Amino acid sequence: MNFKENYQNWLTSPVIDEASKAELRSIANDASEIEFRFSSYMEFGTGGLRAKMGAGTSMMNPYTVAHATEGVARLIDTLGDEAKARGVVIGRDSRNNSDVFARRSAEVLSAHGIKVYLFDGIRPTPELSFAVRHLGCIAGINITASHNPSAYNGYKLYWEDGSQPTKENADKVSAFIEEADILTGVPAPADTKEELIEMVGPALDEEFLKNVAGETVYPDVIAKAADDLRIVYTPLFGAGAKHAPEIMRRIGLKHIYTVDEQMEPNGDFPGLDKPNPEYPASFALGIALAEKVKSDLIIATDPDADRVGIMARNKAGQFECITGNQMGSLLLDYIFTALKEQDKLPADAYAVKTIVTSEMASAICRHFGVELHNVLTGFKFIAEVIRTHEEKGTGTFLLGYEESYGYMKGLYARDKDSIVACMLICEMAAYYSLKGMTLIDAMDSLYAKYGYFTEDSAEIYKEGLEGKVQIAAMMNDLRENVPAELGGEKVVNFRDYQAETSLDLTTGKVEPTGLPKSNVLYFMTEEGNVVVARPSGTEPKIKFYILAKGVSRDDSKANAAACKASLEVCLGLNPGELRK
Repeated sequence: MNFKENYQNWLTSPVIDEASKAELRSIANDASEIEFRFSSYMEFGTGGLRAKMGAGTSMMNPYTVAHATEGVARLIDTLGDEAKARGVVIGRDSRNNSDVFARRSAEVLSAHGIKVYLFDGIRPTPELSFAVRHLGCIAGINITASHNPSAYNGYKLYWEDGSQPTKENADKVSAFIEEADILTGVPAPADTKEELIEMVGPALDEEFLKNVAGETVYPDVIAKAADDLRIVYTPLFGAGAKHAPEIMRRIGLKHIYTVDEQMEPNGDFPGLDKPNPEYPASFALGIALAEKVKSDLIIATDPDADRVGIMARNKAGQFECITGNQMGSLLLDYIFTALKEQDKLPADAYAVKTIVTSEMASAICRHFGVELHNVLTGFKFIAEVIRTHEEKGTGTFLLGYEESYGYMKGLYARDKDSIVACMLICEMAAYYSLKGMTLIDAMDSLYAKYGYFTEDSAEIYKEGLEGKVQIAAMMNDLRENVPAELGGEKVVNFRDYQAETSLDLTTGKVEPTGLPKSNVLYFMTEEGNVVVARPSGTEPKIKFYILAKGVSRDDSKANAAACKASLEVCLGLNPGELRK
């Protein structure tokens, strides 16, 4: 069936609501828009689904959400009555229609005779991961598009260990989705079995917060610094509004100031193009409040509260962003240091980071004698390392993180958690404040101790069907025409994670990457600077990561800038066109 027939089927189907039909009639004369909306379905991967909201098979709407849930339900059906009785827990964030999509998912599952635990309001993504484990569910569903613009929403599937599913299970769900006709093969709301839907509320919140609080590493420092430490916090209209301030209070902080204009849930995210704590623009109101209350630290979490970003004062008294790479290094060093000072650093400790995350982590782990694992981008891969250690009965997990502002400590969940990160950041700020240092000062001390590392990133957005083709073409061009040099240095290693090969360009020797297949390209220069290219699995963009080092901070920055300039040449872009 072609996209024109799909379009007409939606216009005439008794299943589709009138508002959706009116939206579709409004694009009747836009063939390219009709093709974009109806030529394909959203691809269901290990990260689930994510797209703009609207009518059509490639958009997020109640019909595509129900269709995806039908795939999940059919997989659970094959696992038998025990799996169906264990059930699925469903969470959501503050985005527009998240409540509608969560409810529709519950209806489809219950119609299959599957037990459903439905949160009674918005919750942080890590609490959904925790809930899967705590309730003993077979799976979990979270309705969220994380830090995307307000036009987007998404659907994340979790499996019984609280992590996102393996490729095997994701492929099974995809196959069951393809089997089901989106208009006639999905249970209607009238088929809902309400007796199988149980609302989940404050009792589970309490269990989650107890587990988070159990991850403190140096609780005494809060009590010593609490009188002077002032924290400004904003949830950016999202799900962190209750839990983040609450965990700060529970560990003993006395002066917590919230950005009241951004505390209430609002899926339009007024004043923010992207509700993303990576961007300094997200901190404008927080900075104003921090200046008023004389705080040295501002913390922001994204709408589903799995990511956290901060700004801290520098020596000039101005607020400066700490990047996700820098925060990961700070937390890693702080946790190891705090445990060592208390004679609690385990001999079998290990940490996990992604291949696009700063190599300062390697230097820190070497210094403390801690094993470091490098994995592909995504917390599901961090969770796999933990699962392997648990199955072998070896190792003590201390921290997992990635450059995109996601951190996880503890074994109660299997996804990045801004709530535990907020707690640890505050604790770390207290530790350094007792030494007369801000977190910017602390980062400078890490550079002096471990060497100078600079990380940069850039992305190119390409919307629509043509955009997908263009992104694929860029990846293929880099794959087939490996740059001879980047940043004025010879490229000596090229890894194609899709082909699962690592090529030594000096000797011609080819070895396996040792990591799962993924559409990621990795280039390393003779001095150890790295460029990574990766299409996003959730947004219409290709992202580039630059990991550089040098003999000084300025030198490492210059190396990063030179690598980016070379990348622009390779991609046929104008100088300065590749921006963050």
